[in-house]
Amino acid sequence: MKKIAGEKAVEWIEDGMIVGLGTGSTVKFTIEKLGELVQNGLNIQGIPSSVKTKRLAQKLGIPLIELTNEIIIDVTIDGADEVDSNLYLIKGGGGALLREKIIAYHSKKEIIVVDESKIVKALGIGFPLPVEVTKFGWSATKKAIEGLGCTAELRKIMDEVYLTDNANYLLDCDFDHIEAVS
Repeated sequence: MKKIAGEKAVEWIEDGMIVGLGTGSTVKFTIEKLGELVQNGLNIQGIPSSVKTKRLAQKLGIPLIELTNEIIIDVTIDGADEVDSNLYLIKGGGGALLREKIIAYHSKKEIIVVDESKIVKALGIGFPLPVEVTKFGWSATKKAIEGLGCTAELRKIMDEVYLTDNANYLLDCDFDHIEAVS
């Protein structure tokens, strides 16, 4: 289902577009399909949201550009970790959340691709809310975030602090569930 969802989003892409390229297991199929279409003549430029996405897009021959103040992204295709019935979502479990949000902000349109495994009754039940924080003052930020009613844990991989592509930390914030979205 991830492959079907990822490839379906490509139908929104037209020749000459600037495309924001998200990060994640479903969007991987989008990028692979775009690579195939580029090899067959589709003329697009991509802006990757992570180092991992950049490497995949380069491998597949998708021309990449940097996000500058002159660039307007026509459409961004990205995934989500959880989506509720109101279409609110949690993003960034893979650690690319800051870049994903910057690219989304500068896009005319954003397509979120998910399969049924991402649909939940309430956000935060099965997936912690990731929050990217700077190294400077991270523990004070953690305390402030916990004041919102969660338990925040510094993300670690094999006992090493996880660093985002921006060299920031991630706090995984465990709420029982997230009711209000603002």
